[in-house]
Amino acid sequence: MKNNNPRKTGGPPGKNKRGGSKFSMNRDPFFSNSKRRKKNVDEDIESEEEEDLDGGMSNGGGESGEEEEELAPEETAEEKRQRIAKVLVEKLRAREKELEDEEDEEGEREFEKEGERDSFVAKKLMQQQLEDSGRLRRAIASRVQKPGSVDGFEVLVKHRQSVTGVCLSDDDSKGFSASKDGMILHWDVESGKAEKYQWPNEEILRSHGTKNPEGRVTKHSRNVLALAVSTDGRYLASGGLDRHVHLWDTRTREHIQAFPGHKGPVSCLTFRQGSSELFSGSFDRSIKIWNVEDRAYMNTLFGHQSEVLTIDCLWQERVLAVARDRSMQLFKVHDESRLIFRSSTSSLECCCFIDNSEFISGSDDGNIALWGVQKKKPVYIVKNAHALSTDVNSGELKDNGRNYSGHIASWVSSVGACRGSDLAASGAGNGSVHLWTIEGAGKGIQPLHDLPLIGFVNSLAFAKSGKFLVAGVGQEPRLGRWGHNSAARNGVAIQRLKLL
Repeated sequence: MKNNNPRKTGGPPGKNKRGGSKFSMNRDPFFSNSKRRKKNVDEDIESEEEEDLDGGMSNGGGESGEEEEELAPEETAEEKRQRIAKVLVEKLRAREKELEDEEDEEGEREFEKEGERDSFVAKKLMQQQLEDSGRLRRAIASRVQKPGSVDGFEVLVKHRQSVTGVCLSDDDSKGFSASKDGMILHWDVESGKAEKYQWPNEEILRSHGTKNPEGRVTKHSRNVLALAVSTDGRYLASGGLDRHVHLWDTRTREHIQAFPGHKGPVSCLTFRQGSSELFSGSFDRSIKIWNVEDRAYMNTLFGHQSEVLTIDCLWQERVLAVARDRSMQLFKVHDESRLIFRSSTSSLECCCFIDNSEFISGSDDGNIALWGVQKKKPVYIVKNAHALSTDVNSGELKDNGRNYSGHIASWVSSVGACRGSDLAASGAGNGSVHLWTIEGAGKGIQPLHDLPLIGFVNSLAFAKSGKFLVAGVGQEPRLGRWGHNSAARNGVAIQRLKLL
């Protein structure tokens, strides 16, 4: 084969002093023609891509299109946030322009410049951010119309036994409920269509992290006492008498993990908003912190001297908890400190954050109290908030066959608040749910409306928009069987609220 390289065909290479041939990388064909060869290869590749592109376009697509899609750069987290923010701003601008056009026809308002609309959108975004963070309280209570006699609670989902916990997704479209028989339901708020979560067998539970039950118990109890859903709606947590925290995938409704560690029944659960941190309270007087993304245990909070009954958490790393030691404690996880609020007369049963600086509680003597982080005593107390009314005696209230006094019926078993607003609710066993107006600057609590509902109201959850309230109702209290109301219906009831 003829060699076309001029460096080789032009004669023998030069000699060195010893008479041998002088080696040079520049004269080597591999090194000397590297740039030229690379250029030729690049030109050949480009021509092939052009041919493939032409062929692919004529054939309706081909491998080159797939390669281009694979080579497209992936969107980073920062770019995704910017894209979502731009879409949100454009939607608000379009919405404001529609309102402007409608009101211009009526002659009420007119934007003279495009910048005025942008400033209005910026103010609206700032207000929304302040409301979501709890630094600005929304005025919703004054807009709630009094429900008519026909517009009462409606049974949305039925359970076989008393409902112990209800919670709503962040977009208020889905709801979750659990009962004493271990049934966990995932339901749609509008239609009420429910789907059941299936408990796995003992072998799968052990593979997911459960430990053998202690004492005479031979298998894990399915009695669920608490329920919580993450902010992104991906994880659902449940806890009960088996002393484990169970983690479920809401998309597939399958059991994915079990967290052991508590030495007593898990009585309450809550997620920190906007994060994967899960807090669990137990009868063993402790509060444990878990990371559901990493499936890992993080820390344990101590301080209560009796069973922890209810916990709540907002965006900050602060956990509010009440126990049967007549105290409510605010744990500052990051600072490793806590604030203690004591009730001198009764045992606190439930609590709920209103915002980062105020919260409410319910006690077994029927009182509802408003608290602030600046004072260790209640700012305002509503005494005997759930007095036993005479028109609810159609259902027999019995305890082991004996009629009991109205003390158990007026026992405040649940409280709830529309986050960042002045609207709150409380439930007991007296046959009604009370709506309350939380006045600003710790001025007090004023009654708003009474909503009839027969049974023990064991759990309450407000929609983020304040347009409805869901209640978990049962014939028995959540943590015991010391009362029974045969006229009550076990299930989830919903109250639609009409806002002005």
